[in-house]
Amino acid sequence: MDSRESKEADSIRRRRECEKCNRRFTTYERIDEIPYMMVKKDGRRERFDRQKILSGLLRACEKRPVAASSLEAIVNAAETFLAEAPERERTTAEIGELIMDRLKGIDTVAYIRFASVYRDFKDVREFKEELEGLLAGRGAGKVKK
Repeated sequence: MDSRESKEADSIRRRRECEKCNRRFTTYERIDEIPYMMVKKDGRRERFDRQKILSGLLRACEKRPVAASSLEAIVNAAETFLAEAPERERTTAEIGELIMDRLKGIDTVAYIRFASVYRDFKDVREFKEELEGLLAGRGAGKVKK
């Protein structure tokens, strides 16, 4: 029915209609290129998966006043960060820090939730140190509604 480039010109939005049931739906098409790779802590390489990162952010922001568009912007920033790498790969540490930095500016509770899983705190002391850093004002973000 209708095709348009996205605002960022990185995908094509197509409005379609099912010929059987006449329902309308939207699809987004992206150019298939060399995949972006993430280097895990143990040295393994894994494809960058937007949906995996977005689902982790959604879990961290569950029941929090965080707009879905903000989370999409964080995932887009992570993908752009990867795209700018000369080898099309970055470590998960670099990507995780970027995501946490952005999340900290949006919602500190969601940041702590994400950091607790990402940083894999070994005990309560490590968790407490992270909270104390936030309370001391070291880059503590405020909740944006």
